[in-house]
Amino acid sequence: MKTIYLFLCICFLYSCQKQQITDTKDYSIIPVNQNTITNKQSKKDLAFWNSRIKNDSMQIISLGKSAQQYTNLFQTTGNIENLKKAEITLQKAVQKAAIGKDGYLRSLAQNLISQHRFKEAQQALKNAEKIDKGKRATQLMQFDVAMELGNYKSAQNYLEKLTDFSDFNYLIRLAKWKDYTGDLDATIHFMERAMAIVNRSKNKELQLWTYTNLADYYGHAGRIKDSYDFYIKSLSIDPTNAYAKKGIAWITYSYEKNPEEALRILDAIQDYHQSPDYYLLKAEIADYQNHKNLKEKYIKAYFDAIQNPAYGDMYNAYTVEVLINERQDFDQALRIAEKEVNNRPTPLSYDLLAYVYQQKGEYQKALDIAEKHIIDKTYEPLAQYHLAEIYKANDLYDRVTPIKKELLEASYELGPMTTRAIKNL
Repeated sequence: MKTIYLFLCICFLYSCQKQQITDTKDYSIIPVNQNTITNKQSKKDLAFWNSRIKNDSMQIISLGKSAQQYTNLFQTTGNIENLKKAEITLQKAVQKAAIGKDGYLRSLAQNLISQHRFKEAQQALKNAEKIDKGKRATQLMQFDVAMELGNYKSAQNYLEKLTDFSDFNYLIRLAKWKDYTGDLDATIHFMERAMAIVNRSKNKELQLWTYTNLADYYGHAGRIKDSYDFYIKSLSIDPTNAYAKKGIAWITYSYEKNPEEALRILDAIQDYHQSPDYYLLKAEIADYQNHKNLKEKYIKAYFDAIQNPAYGDMYNAYTVEVLINERQDFDQALRIAEKEVNNRPTPLSYDLLAYVYQQKGEYQKALDIAEKHIIDKTYEPLAQYHLAEIYKANDLYDRVTPIKKELLEASYELGPMTTRAIKNL
């Protein structure tokens, strides 16, 4: 009987172990020069179109093509200067265009969204609306900006006006709306319907976007194997896609508890793609490994990177978190959080502001902000964790318990270090 009992215990413990999902064979056998070839072609195309930007009838078309190549280079390298050059080129196209100006305004709006300059993007779309009132492409983007600015009623109105379940562009926005309302099952359902449409079209660029977004949503739903499979599908289209590789790095770190492999992947990404937030993920992993000096090195690298004024307000949310948790510089964090609320008055921006006040010891002020702008207005796990901290600081322990239970179920999404903090609530 003892032998049987021991055998059953071993089987139980084995079954509780998390399944190994990743395989380096899936994402390591990548042509080393793939990214170089892509960038060389973009630079060649850029030089061609730039050479045609003269005071003749071809100038407008050349400006648009040039802006697209700058955007492509930003996407493949992460170099913010290319995004800024695309903006300047599009501004020129808007100024000079007599025909098709609304199209250039939409492209400019998309560029500004990438820079987190949402109010300027909104104005560009308003200008496009004046040129061609009621154009569907403009209204779809107006939904995007309304969501980014927290104008949810306006966003819902656009969505209802644009309803078309056979339209990929409508379905991905409906999925985004469902995600905002906290209905993850519906979000995935509509993204999968959108994927079916884009797969029939065989549009590689849209397939890549859809696969990486679906991978994210599957991860949020705890479907880690599905998430991994779709990151790999993304790499089958673009073997150097940094976003998909970062997603795989997160799986190896957060799910498989393999920080060494996660760091190896991140190091490989940084060989060809720039983004300050890589340093913060590396800092978290170093913290998990209890490598304090290495963690500090990565945090310093992050702050050095965002000194580039071209980044503007793109990394405000990240910076507030680091200033609070690693520097205890609450005054600077408060200034940035207030700026973010002004730029982008969403529940997540108010969450940052409330969290700063909570960490500063102004517990009642944090609770007031939470009750007015956060509770029942966002379901993001990190915001819910901050809310639990605010409740705890205000001795509202009965409200902490149910949140804590839900957060522990989202441990993969939040990561090991935040999960550790949640257990101490």
